[in-house]
Amino acid sequence: MGMEIVVASRPPPFEKRRRFFRAVDAAPADGGWAVTLDGRTPRSPAGQPLKLPTEPLARLVAGEWEAQAEEIDPAAMPATRLAWAAIADAARASATDRIVAFASNDLLCYVAEGPAALVERQQRRWGQVIEWAGQTLGLELRPVVGVIHRPQPRETIERVRALAEAAPDFALAGLDAATTLFGSAILGFALARGALSGMAAFELSRLDEAFQEETWGVDAEAARRAEAMADEAQMLERWFAALAPEKTGA
Repeated sequence: MGMEIVVASRPPPFEKRRRFFRAVDAAPADGGWAVTLDGRTPRSPAGQPLKLPTEPLARLVAGEWEAQAEEIDPAAMPATRLAWAAIADAARASATDRIVAFASNDLLCYVAEGPAALVERQQRRWGQVIEWAGQTLGLELRPVVGVIHRPQPRETIERVRALAEAAPDFALAGLDAATTLFGSAILGFALARGALSGMAAFELSRLDEAFQEETWGVDAEAARRAEAMADEAQMLERWFAALAPEKTGA
């Protein structure tokens, strides 16, 4: 495609640069779809082109580039950062390990000791997702009351690893991001499989925080963080939907 454009892989949010392109598009490329800037495809420092497996996903990422004004703000481009993560060398092993680690201490398996209203809410709403994971993913999860660690069955952890390892690169990157965002591999899988929307998964991940807000009121800084996390959850929902033409495997 001519001259290459090299950009940093998963640049930190504070690294901004002036917009250097006019036209943004997505075009077929070697069995996938590449994002193009003035007809050229940006590449990571390792030489990986910004190529995605489906047209909807490429257009999701391209939309972030098109939305940039005079400066390119990586913090406003979560799907692009996720795409760089998906194509990074040696990314799969670390992503899989993170998912397994979260599953070993999954948020949904630690129910509060009180108050009773919160315990009931967590047991009821988290219990539905745990039941789904058992029926759909074949995962036996053992909840506990309190914060003392309780190991999950070895077969469950091995099953989580097998599910993660079976996922294609872009599905695995999304699953890794969702698991980290929610503090729960089970919520990550539920979002990836379309069993939960991004907002539903996010709300389940913060039942305790929401209960505290109902009791004590909303802290402004915490609200801003929650809003940013909700935005990311909704982006991840769009990410998995855009992967639909390709089996996510997650």
